[in-house]
Amino acid sequence: MSAAFGHEAFWVIALKSVLIFVVLVLYTLFNIWFERRVVARMQHRIGPNVHGPFGLLQSLADGVKLALKEDIVVKSADKVVYVLAPILATIPAFLAWAVIPFGPEVRIPFTDTITPLQLTDLPVAVLYVLAVTSIGVYGIVLAGWASGSIYALLGGLRSSAQVISYEVAMGLSFVSVFMYAGSMSTSEIVAAQSDLWYFIPLFPSFVIYCIAMVGETNRAPFDLPEAEGELVGGFHTEYSSLKFALFFLAEYVNMVTVSALATTLFLGGWRAPFGIGQIDDGYFNTGYWPLIWFFGKTLFFIFVFVWLRGTLPRMRYDQFMNFGWKILIPVSLVWIVAVALIRKLKSEDMLDQQTLMWVAIAAGVLVLLTFFLPEKRDDPEPEPEEWDAFAGGYPVPPMPGQTVPDQTTAAPTERTSS
Repeated sequence: MSAAFGHEAFWVIALKSVLIFVVLVLYTLFNIWFERRVVARMQHRIGPNVHGPFGLLQSLADGVKLALKEDIVVKSADKVVYVLAPILATIPAFLAWAVIPFGPEVRIPFTDTITPLQLTDLPVAVLYVLAVTSIGVYGIVLAGWASGSIYALLGGLRSSAQVISYEVAMGLSFVSVFMYAGSMSTSEIVAAQSDLWYFIPLFPSFVIYCIAMVGETNRAPFDLPEAEGELVGGFHTEYSSLKFALFFLAEYVNMVTVSALATTLFLGGWRAPFGIGQIDDGYFNTGYWPLIWFFGKTLFFIFVFVWLRGTLPRMRYDQFMNFGWKILIPVSLVWIVAVALIRKLKSEDMLDQQTLMWVAIAAGVLVLLTFFLPEKRDDPEPEPEEWDAFAGGYPVPPMPGQTVPDQTTAAPTERTSS
């Protein structure tokens, strides 16, 4: 951890804070345009191409339109909470970037000040990111409750259950990274990946995190809190104008946040890709070059988000929760135990590389064999019950498990009419 953190001049901290805010807003405008263009290509359309070069100003035009639209507040809403909810969802999305490293130490242009490309760092920086991003769900829950709409309330409840479920798996995927790096500081985790990026030795953790981050950000195919076919629009059904724009901004900033965290923990952070980083004694890992590598890696994850949205249908809610609790979390726990055992055996010189490779192959074969196990048979369906449409005095349709009696053989029954 750099000794400069916590000892910098106020103007340097203020400058970094403003730049982070501006970069995230501009990156959000770009990501909205990028998503629309990529989905358009996947659907053989053109996408936004009128406003500005290549249509880059389309997102800005949409943002201005949202800000100038009429702001409607429903009568049954709790006014104070209704207004505070989008603010509570947006601010934590920006706060998480306080500990994300953009690059190494650089000289601020036109000055003699040397500073790291990171606002600050903490010994538990990754836990700080988890804590801050978890607060954002309160904005969604309160928005659903304060709207006075059953659809919005159900969307808020879904989002809270979703975050609880998938944040457990996300947190467990970090444990193996902490074991390898020996620290929870983001800058030290990046420094520990100077020789080998962690997505290679910790590939299961990388996969678990990538799945969990999609569920954490409520993105397709895990966008259950906003399911249009079931909940109209979810937690923001009753929101319009600038308050809806804040929810929109929070979603896209959270996408960039989880992408930046994946870059920091598994893809070497701001370090150049293999081969490039070794050129000229690491020249491309100095100065402002790391900004290109950092934003290039985050853009790769943004593309994955867009790719999933354009290809996969929305999951059913019970399938989604079963996947989180019955698959991701148990696999994460088993993997943590395996990583701890391997680290212990290697530290005691009881495990060489060849033995580790054979153990990995055997584990992979066992996992493949589980796919050939016969599925559990469902209980036999009960016999259909007798059903009379006029048993209650008025006609009702049959319920599941009930069958319509054969009218040709059934004995006539006395029916009364009101």
